[in-house]
Amino acid sequence: MNKISLIFVMLTSFCFGQKMSFIYEVNYRLNHQLPDEFTTKTMILDFVDKESVFRESMDRKSDSLKMNNGSPMLSSGFENQFYIKKNLSTNKISKIITNGQFSYLLPIEETLKWKILSDRKKIGNYDSQKAVITYGNREWTAWFSNDIPINDGPYIFSNLPGLIVSVADESGDYKFNLVQIKKSANLFNVRTKPILIDWNKYDQLAKAYYVNPNAEIEQKIRNAKKVVMQDAQGNVIDFNIRQMNKDEQENIRKDNNPIELNHRIEYK
Repeated sequence: MNKISLIFVMLTSFCFGQKMSFIYEVNYRLNHQLPDEFTTKTMILDFVDKESVFRESMDRKSDSLKMNNGSPMLSSGFENQFYIKKNLSTNKISKIITNGQFSYLLPIEETLKWKILSDRKKIGNYDSQKAVITYGNREWTAWFSNDIPINDGPYIFSNLPGLIVSVADESGDYKFNLVQIKKSANLFNVRTKPILIDWNKYDQLAKAYYVNPNAEIEQKIRNAKKVVMQDAQGNVIDFNIRQMNKDEQENIRKDNNPIELNHRIEYK
């Protein structure tokens, strides 16, 4: 066996024989009225046996807590969630959307049709090659590396002959960059019984949430004899559910630059 073959075998064993975590730094812009304001988050691709879960680090911690019978921190709303499950053997990709106690499974049925180009460059320690794709009414440029022989990547992006180490849309609204690789203790695949929906149902649910984004809190207030709100210092503060709804609705309207632009909702 020559040296190149030996290296490939070692990398293949390294990636497929163990549970791996690929950590990405993600920068994204939700409000076009503030073009220089980006959100930066750490997101993790956990991979094992041709299945993967991609999620924010806080979602991963919540899954770990739930797996160990703890109290997870749950997302609310329907916009700007990045939780993705993939089965590379069956080419199934699903988006998991969590709103309070409810989780929804939204299959991504759009076919990923990559165009692999001849351009190459070094990204960190990895020799990478360029590929382009259209997804969510955005044009994307990805760089994948055969040095890491798995056909996966951040968010829905996959099915290239190597790990995607960097991918960004043409407008610069979304950028995913690999920053670290490490062994993973567990996939933390705990969101296993979500409610199946499609994009039409997603639209209905998101609009219903927008009308009353604090419906769960209102229900708890109706069921409670007395509600006291306190700030971080323990001081009692006024509780104005109507103002809370207005503030949340304003945030939804402002931060309305979803990764799937073709499913952008016009909130009024």
